[in-house]
Amino acid sequence: MGGSFSPPPASAWFVVLPDTEAAAGIGARARAHASREVSHPSGRPWILGRWAQEALTLGDCGDARVAVLGEHLVTAEEAARAAAAARGCLASLDRFAAAWPGGFHLVASAGGQVRVQGPVVGVRRVFHAGAGPVTVAGDRADVVAELAGRSLDERRLALHLLTLGLLHPLSGQPVWDGVERLPGDHWLRLSPEGGTRRFRRWSAPEPSVPLAESAEALAEALTAAVGVRTRGRSLVTADLGGLDSTAVCCAAARGTAEVVAYTAQTHDPLGDDAHWARRTVAALGNVEHHLVPAERIPLTYDGLDTFDDRLDAPCLMAVDHRRRMSLLELAAQRGSTLHLTGMGGDELLMGCAAHLHTMVRTHPRTALRSLRGFTAKYGWSRREVLRQLLDRRDYSSWLKGVGEDLLRPQSREREPLLEWCVPPRLPPWTTPEAAHAVRERVLAEAATVEPLAPGQGHGPHRELATMDLTSRFARHVDQMAAPLGIACEAPYYDDRVVETCLAVRPQERITPFRYKPLIVEAMRGIVPEESRTRATKANAGMEAELGLRRHRERLLALFEDSRLERLGLIDASALRRWCERPVSAELGSELLQPTVACEVWLRSRENAAVPSRTAP
Repeated sequence: MGGSFSPPPASAWFVVLPDTEAAAGIGARARAHASREVSHPSGRPWILGRWAQEALTLGDCGDARVAVLGEHLVTAEEAARAAAAARGCLASLDRFAAAWPGGFHLVASAGGQVRVQGPVVGVRRVFHAGAGPVTVAGDRADVVAELAGRSLDERRLALHLLTLGLLHPLSGQPVWDGVERLPGDHWLRLSPEGGTRRFRRWSAPEPSVPLAESAEALAEALTAAVGVRTRGRSLVTADLGGLDSTAVCCAAARGTAEVVAYTAQTHDPLGDDAHWARRTVAALGNVEHHLVPAERIPLTYDGLDTFDDRLDAPCLMAVDHRRRMSLLELAAQRGSTLHLTGMGGDELLMGCAAHLHTMVRTHPRTALRSLRGFTAKYGWSRREVLRQLLDRRDYSSWLKGVGEDLLRPQSREREPLLEWCVPPRLPPWTTPEAAHAVRERVLAEAATVEPLAPGQGHGPHRELATMDLTSRFARHVDQMAAPLGIACEAPYYDDRVVETCLAVRPQERITPFRYKPLIVEAMRGIVPEESRTRATKANAGMEAELGLRRHRERLLALFEDSRLERLGLIDASALRRWCERPVSAELGSELLQPTVACEVWLRSRENAAVPSRTAP
């Protein structure tokens, strides 16, 4: 296929090609921008791209080859044993992937067939698209789209205007026509003839393990996930804020690498991250600590007019990119090439009250006690709690209702969390044509969709959907950090960590009466006692509110010549009128930030010369 191909120059990326002569043209185009290449056993181009040399381990056995790419401890001997198993059946690689800690892509070539997969939740994702007789796969949707000659699809882009981004299976879908995302619980087979097939490789565990037993398993899984990333490094940096990042930082401090921790202060006088960070560092005694004053950290909406990162999809992190990058810039200046975060911890460790929707029937006394606690703690409406508990629609029917209600007013701030997900909404400045396109997509998916954890109810589905969203955030933070020469890693998203947490009995993991009991128990002997039982959590809500006030004029200017309006997706005048009135910081951000993210993403890609189809 012809057309331009221009991958982001500072980012790591790779593409995987089937074992066929028909892929030679795509291989040649990718090779022009690649710094590394691995061939099929046949000698044809297989994996091309840009990655750190130490990130890839290769194993061979006859006409089979296995590559492990990312953060892992897999040796060439282990990869060779996996290649020997792959000669008989590509599906046999399931047991190898399940046993290896870390976050990585697994790619295999055996007997002319190719297997590609990433982790369960998508920090490292897999995308694929047909390019004539060839299917190309890769870890960046934009790279796959350009190599396959695919154009921007405004109907898909319109989905990114939705609030929350939790709408399985539409959330995180590539915005290019014909480019598909591989679900994390599947692996993809590429055939020489050009066809593809997906195979399930993972299912959510049955939540039946006692907390005490799981705490020991989580301590082992999380320290292993951190150790995979710190091994062999002389220095690593880490966030040191809430309990989740504290656990990661303390696990890193047990290794041989020097650990430098950063704590961001906020404008919220009740924010207590600094207090707990000082206690932790004093007790550890071997961590260099930097406390960054709130005045030195940019607010939300800062720098929107200069955002030029080449992300492969619109992302809410772009709205907050200056704030997010401020600590990573300090880490890079300190000499770090790897920064550890606690992203993903909330979804796994605090869990989701939606489990109570099922527990009311299976453990009624425990569920009712917890419901009373959550209702009092968060100010939920008892009438709305009852309505959600009595809603027994399956996921397909619920999703159909979402499609019909896209333009209804947004839910109030203190809505109970017992549904499949909080129903997303389109903002009031969405054009009728764009709203119609989104509704059609939602209703089409509702006809055949299955929840993420079939048969397990609202809770596991909602947790996996939320992890899918936040891992997408972590993924794009890593893409934004690439020009700084630093990788941003989130150990909580490792498959073993995810499995361990989801396997805990929900009545023990999810409770309004204890703060994250699973990590509190798991971190005995790892996190100092001075901070292990912390029961508070700071947030950056005030930074968003102050940022909206301070940067309102820049925000309005951003939509003077709106690229979204050019595509027929929004009414920019309606948006500017909405921005000029007082808005709730929380509800306003949910409506506004997805649109801002789409706008700055389109602007950042203007120089990429990606062709566009007509507006819906």
